[in-house]
Amino acid sequence: MSATPQKNRASRRVLAAAAGLATVGALVAAMPAGAHDRGHGNGHGHGHGHPSRTVDVQLLSFNDLHGNLEPPAGSAGSVSETQPDGTVKSVPAGGVEYLATSLRTARKGHPYSVTAAGGDMVGASPLLSGLFHDEPTIEALNGLDLDVTAVGNHEFDEGAVELARLQNGGCHPVDGCYEKGKKFKGADFPYLAANVTSEKTGKPVLKPYTVWKKNGVKIGFIGVTLEGTPNIVTANGVKGLKFHDEIETVNKYAKELDRQGVKSIVALIHEGGAPASSSYNYDCDSPGAGDGISGPIVDIAKGITPKVDALVTGHTHQAYVCTVPDPSGKPRMVTSASSFGKLYTDTTLTYDRRTQDIVRTSVESANHIVSRDQAKATDMTALIARWNTLAAPIANRPQGFISADINGRGSTAPEKPLGNLIADAQLEGLAPADKGGAVVAFMNPGGIRSDLVYAASGSEGDGVVTYGEAFTVQPFTNMMTVVDLTGAQLVTALQQQVSGSNEASPKILQVSKGLTYTLDMTKTGADRVVTSSILLNGEAIDPAKTYRVAMNEFLSGGGDGFAALGQGTNKLVGASDLDLFNAYLAAHSTADAPLAPPATDRITVVQ
Repeated sequence: MSATPQKNRASRRVLAAAAGLATVGALVAAMPAGAHDRGHGNGHGHGHGHPSRTVDVQLLSFNDLHGNLEPPAGSAGSVSETQPDGTVKSVPAGGVEYLATSLRTARKGHPYSVTAAGGDMVGASPLLSGLFHDEPTIEALNGLDLDVTAVGNHEFDEGAVELARLQNGGCHPVDGCYEKGKKFKGADFPYLAANVTSEKTGKPVLKPYTVWKKNGVKIGFIGVTLEGTPNIVTANGVKGLKFHDEIETVNKYAKELDRQGVKSIVALIHEGGAPASSSYNYDCDSPGAGDGISGPIVDIAKGITPKVDALVTGHTHQAYVCTVPDPSGKPRMVTSASSFGKLYTDTTLTYDRRTQDIVRTSVESANHIVSRDQAKATDMTALIARWNTLAAPIANRPQGFISADINGRGSTAPEKPLGNLIADAQLEGLAPADKGGAVVAFMNPGGIRSDLVYAASGSEGDGVVTYGEAFTVQPFTNMMTVVDLTGAQLVTALQQQVSGSNEASPKILQVSKGLTYTLDMTKTGADRVVTSSILLNGEAIDPAKTYRVAMNEFLSGGGDGFAALGQGTNKLVGASDLDLFNAYLAAHSTADAPLAPPATDRITVVQ
């Protein structure tokens, strides 16, 4: 690894002056002048006399880490790899101890190396990071020598002022400092948010771009999150913010960088696509450029100016290295490295000193597994141990017992065993008349962040579910709500899973026991829900009748494209989703009678 001189790191540090900022508009002002003039490593040009005309710049990238400092457990901690004989093998991957080693090994022999990320570094994090408002993850990213990242939607989970604190440092306004005599220093890499502006000032809430410089080589980075961020983050998180079109924003700032003489540009975009195969080493340029990938990133890539030389993407947690044609018809690299630090992308950008641009025809890229059979980075091991010591009293408390893995995040099925368990817990906790009188509960699939794994994560013993493990499944600590919805609104909500903004990529709600229906995926749009099949406790839904429905505050706010769920009335706010989940585990399991994975027989899927 090429170590960055300490004084350089200190000068790059974003000043902590804005730790207590109360307004979003002041965030940009808090950035120090020249914070974007970043150089990574201390290598030299080619040759001893004159540098050669071209320089190979190594771009290392990853995305959607979500505070997974420890190796993710269960199926969420593996990647699929297609073998030479066509079979698919599952390979354990991830964990920052291994990610640090992978990146440091990859940088060796590359004097020009820059490391960038595609957003969602924090948020929806396991307890080790989430309990401390993701300070441990920012510390780890500083240690990984991350140079720049885009914001993702999860960077806004706790609002813009908290995001400013992660950038600028300072102790948490409510929880204070976690270690005596230690003040959180913030990120020593810039967070970029080109398409997120303050409603008051109209200005970006964080820097829109940064320029990485080394020995005359200049590469601009523009960072955006998906325009639809407000639809997938709680209303409080995006209060006072406006999210703009990704293509228009990137093109605007690419023009600005070009005018400044920065001809080599990389866009960091927290939006992604779906490759035709889940194998990380699938060739998505087969049969032709970009033929093997679909989803929002394809249209975005086709609309972004040819001034941009490569796109580092994320959000969909998929792995792909594709070339999608730019508006001039030339192929351009579009990459994503799965999630949770399980992969990293290594891209070679050949920089022409004369034109100051990237030679696009020679751009090469590949994803690599962050394997767990390499040495751990000792500084990351120490960082994890330090924070684990602080988290242990809370994390290790047993909550319940399970007899086998209960798959959630790792399940690709529309109905997930863990989804059923969570929905049942929410219904049971909110069914009593004084708790809301719920008759059915809905859980958004994206809120299930991991599996419940039978194997022990620490010294608690196999089959024991600890508070830390339960937190990792549901880290948002969303407050639960119970609302009145008509039968007609209930049916519409089920149709919104597979129509409108969710048609291309369905979001199948996890439902509590008693609700059954058929999903016919051979049809299109709302017709995919067979309305005559919808039964609640064996009875057809009456469109005119009122039902008490339990769901988290994100769904009851109409999140994830479920506008019908946002139309509820007579709202009662209850306990948090995590509290209800833990209460259910305690009530329904003992060491002698552990909880078995629930059957998945509520949604019948016709393919």
